[in-house]
Amino acid sequence: MKSIQALREQRQKLAAELRKIMDSTTDTEWKKEDQAKYDGLVNEVDQIDAQIKRIEKALEIESASNERIENRANDLGGSRDEAESSVELEKSVFNTFLRQGREGLNAKQRDFISNRIQNAQSTGTNSEGGFIVPTDFATTLLQALKAYGGVRSVAQVISTAGGYDMQWPTIDETGSLGELVAENASVTSGDLVFGSKTLGAYKYSSKSIAIPFELLQDNNVDLEGYVLTALAERIARITNQHFTVGTGTNQPKGIAVAAGSGATAAGAASITFDDLFDLEHSVDPAYRALGASYMFNDNTLKLIRKIKDSEGRPIWQPSLVAGEPDRIGQYNYVINQNMADATTGNRSVLFGNFQNYMIRDTMNVTMFRMTDSKYTEKGQVGFLAFSRHDGDLMDATGVSVKALTQA
Repeated sequence: MKSIQALREQRQKLAAELRKIMDSTTDTEWKKEDQAKYDGLVNEVDQIDAQIKRIEKALEIESASNERIENRANDLGGSRDEAESSVELEKSVFNTFLRQGREGLNAKQRDFISNRIQNAQSTGTNSEGGFIVPTDFATTLLQALKAYGGVRSVAQVISTAGGYDMQWPTIDETGSLGELVAENASVTSGDLVFGSKTLGAYKYSSKSIAIPFELLQDNNVDLEGYVLTALAERIARITNQHFTVGTGTNQPKGIAVAAGSGATAAGAASITFDDLFDLEHSVDPAYRALGASYMFNDNTLKLIRKIKDSEGRPIWQPSLVAGEPDRIGQYNYVINQNMADATTGNRSVLFGNFQNYMIRDTMNVTMFRMTDSKYTEKGQVGFLAFSRHDGDLMDATGVSVKALTQA
């Protein structure tokens, strides 16, 4: 298997070749043979990207394990060996709890939990499973949510210990001007007009996850990783859905709902170069200059990758530098599968500064282990996690992110 560096170098060469094809047609018509070569190179780039993602995921898992140990060493003020021992003990407590419940813990593990309870300051941790869950379980879960959630990967994310309401000030000064003042004349009053938005903490559950006794009894299974992945996937899917299209009533307000109206596509199920051009210029240059990007789902990307500019060249451009994102024209894009398809009346594409969308997480994630009869009769144990989140676009009038609506 090729190293990740070799794959990145191979991708860079293909991207440079793609760019060369596009640049060489500046003053000529885009020909069929150009399109065929372009399509072939794009297919090779896609295959290499898939390989790179697999390797990066493995490296990310290894890095997360090392980071967990380093953080523990800093907390304890001790050596790496002591930190690694502490992490291993914590994992053994958690895995024993997952497999056998509290009754299966040995004396050393019970002492560990007792110390955790005595030293704990959090009001949100629950005796049914909170104190047994590793201290960085919440952080790890939230990191996993980022990997699964399109909005979370580009939004501004804040974490709080509690779920109290947070008042966030908003203001839109893009239309405010100064003035020309005559000699000895008084200035005009122009006070700042602030608004306010509230971020709460809606409660989400993973729904109960049933795991058979056979899997619990198999010590060769990474049960901690298995359960964490299952919990994260479920919570990530529902929260990303709400961060995208949530109504704002008894749930977060999604970015596709909060965004302002930017442009209307000429077709009901198609997108043109002019549609995207109009959408870009519906966002004030002040916000475009702060790192604007696109957001849409994979079906829409398929449509956009077929769009050509006025000279007949595709507007989709692969990155020339490994690790940098591909682009639509001069802007990056984010794939979010909860965005609507390009069909009549849907908001299919967003464009703007997504850092103005704020996600709030509360860190006291709680997990339960359930052994009631409905599971026992089937030879299973149930697991359930709760976490709390909210989100909203934190500008006054939705001017920092705009939407393309299909005709």
